[in-house]
Amino acid sequence: MADRFEEENEKRGMIYPAGYRPQAPAGAGDAQRPDPAVRNQLLNSILQQKPSPDAVPVDTDLFAVMAARRSTRKFADRPVESEKVDRIIAAADTAPTAGNYQGFEIFLVRGPDTKRRLVPACNNQPYVDAPLVLVFCKNPARVKFDFPDYILRKFAIQDATLAAGYSQLAAQALGLSSIWIGMFDEQKVMDVLGTDLVPSSVLCVGYPRQTKYPKPRRNLSDLVHVLW
Repeated sequence: MADRFEEENEKRGMIYPAGYRPQAPAGAGDAQRPDPAVRNQLLNSILQQKPSPDAVPVDTDLFAVMAARRSTRKFADRPVESEKVDRIIAAADTAPTAGNYQGFEIFLVRGPDTKRRLVPACNNQPYVDAPLVLVFCKNPARVKFDFPDYILRKFAIQDATLAAGYSQLAAQALGLSSIWIGMFDEQKVMDVLGTDLVPSSVLCVGYPRQTKYPKPRRNLSDLVHVLW
């Protein structure tokens, strides 16, 4: 079914990056299959895929997902299933962006050697060599507002950050864990990726080796400032 799905996409002019194509929607017959040439239909199809029988159920309680999320630095030696990668990327695509221009790009790092080269670029943090690595980069050229460049760059930072946050919560909802990497040498990461786009964050995702417990947070009285 997957091969046929890819053939249909090629005939309709759908273009996916080399090395990544979303899976054919599980359990969908030809009559119910959405038109893959229509972006939102394909996105919705990915988000609504039925997980495989042995997959961890999706937690649809947003606040429970937020409460359970922890930064993980030790991942199990287990690959992240393709259907979960699809959902994590699709979640980023749903994030709000300035003018809906989506001023960001996602680099899906698959190659083991590329992951290893990212480690020194990310301040020698070894967990960058995770089962799933997504690098979110700013692309202010996509933001077509008639504003000064520094405003467009600000929008691109916000767009990329929101997209990464959506992916991180999606990963948690899928039974995975993650760590957000913000300490890196921008130019070194760009060199590894072979891009002139500036990275905003590196999201490392996988199955955690152990469950981590909550850490204390500030009281709301210290966090929230009310103005009248």
